[in-house]
Amino acid sequence: MNRITALNIFRRVVELGTFKAAAEDLHLSQAAVSKNINELEDHLGTALINRTTRRMNVTESGLVYYRQICSVLDALESADQSVMASSFSPKGSLRVSAPMSYGLIKINPLICDFRHQYPYISTEVILSDTYVDLIDKGVDVAIRGGGVLNDSSMRSRLICKVRRVLCASPDYLSQAAPATHPDNLKEHDCLVYSLSSSPRKWIFTRGNESTSVDLMPANYSVNNGIALKQAAIKGLGIILIPEEFVRPELESGELVEVMPEWVPDTHSLYAVYPYHKEQSQKVRLFIDFVMAAFREIDKG
Repeated sequence: MNRITALNIFRRVVELGTFKAAAEDLHLSQAAVSKNINELEDHLGTALINRTTRRMNVTESGLVYYRQICSVLDALESADQSVMASSFSPKGSLRVSAPMSYGLIKINPLICDFRHQYPYISTEVILSDTYVDLIDKGVDVAIRGGGVLNDSSMRSRLICKVRRVLCASPDYLSQAAPATHPDNLKEHDCLVYSLSSSPRKWIFTRGNESTSVDLMPANYSVNNGIALKQAAIKGLGIILIPEEFVRPELESGELVEVMPEWVPDTHSLYAVYPYHKEQSQKVRLFIDFVMAAFREIDKG
């Protein structure tokens, strides 16, 4: 039995919940996964996983062992990476998750730059607007919007604040009622990003004044920011969207900012990662790289 291999296999079985899922994730056969778990249990003299033909359950001893080996395996990886860093060539693999639209516009170009700087770190990018379970998918770090983390097994670092704008096409605005106050939005077709934590509640400030609007049910909603922009360009209504998504269209006049004196609330962008990745040099390098890139963007 290769002890490190067996420990890594056991870890992924616990995290993914089945031998089959772990085998697929590790590119092994189910027989190889089962063989390694059996040998590990024989070595320890205790059952780590109770399994039947229909289900498996991690034993109490298995859970204790899992928590301890995660620290050991991550410490080994960190030690490897520290030595690699001393030779100025960090190596390994990194799995990154990001929202589809923001990932395409902002994050993936930075990942490409990261790959140029660290060519020996292979990178797998998962772009999805739906929630990605980092443990289940084996993701090292996710770039996502949000606030306070509800999962104590996760850690986060604030990357930047994302400015949003309210905008619509000139054709739509020419045929719609004037919009000079957020309350007027109740009389408009407001297009909604359906995966927002509060898709129909929009908040604005003007100086010291703040107000929130509960929108009417949307005639159009979508789970992708680029699709939302396309709908606005086609004249379907008003959108609230990150400025980066629509800057070219605002400059060309395809879209026009609505009520510019009322500033929409900003969203925060975070790097989120499992707590046991805190000591991973690859994760630290990537997050530091992304944060430095955003600081340069803000300066520009």
